[in-house]
Amino acid sequence: MNQVLPNLIKTDLKILFVGINPGLRSAAIGHHFAGHSNRFWRFLFDSGLTPSKLRGEEDVKLLDLGYGITNIVARPSTAAAELTPEEFRQGAIILLQLISDIRPRIVACLGKDIYRYLSGKTKSDWGKQNPPVMEGVIDFILPNPSGLNRMPIPEQLEYYLELKRLT
Repeated sequence: MNQVLPNLIKTDLKILFVGINPGLRSAAIGHHFAGHSNRFWRFLFDSGLTPSKLRGEEDVKLLDLGYGITNIVARPSTAAAELTPEEFRQGAIILLQLISDIRPRIVACLGKDIYRYLSGKTKSDWGKQNPPVMEGVIDFILPNPSGLNRMPIPEQLEYYLELKRLT
C-alpha cells in the first residue's frame, strides 16, 4: 500500500493546512487525518474553525469553509520519523510551488519541521511567523495533531484558537 493521498485544494483558500505526510490509514481510505488517534478534526471544531466535528471521511467539506489540506511529503508512513531529509527537501520545493500557484491567505504548518524546510530557518516558535516565506501569505505553525504529540491538549488547542482569530 503506497497509495498517494490527493491534495484537497482550490484557489482563494483562507487556510491551507500542511501536514507532514499521510498516515497509513489515511492513505488506505483516501481521506486526510483519518487516524483514530489524530486530533486534527477535534481541534478544528473545538477552536471554532469548523461548525461541527468532522471525520476524515468528510474532509472534502473543508473546501466549502475555505480550507484545504496537503502534505510536505506524499509518501504514507506509520510515523514521520521514517521520512528522510531528502523527502522533506523535495517536498518543500513542490509545496512552495503549490503555495505560489493557489495563494492561500494562511499556510498553517502542522509542525515545526514543515516550516523549517519551507523557510530554511532552524528555529521558530508556535503561531504566526514573521517575515513570511512568501509575500502576501501568512505563515502559521500549529502543533502536530498526531496522537504521538505529547504537548498537553489544552496547550495545543490554544494555537488553533489563535489561528481562528486570524481568520
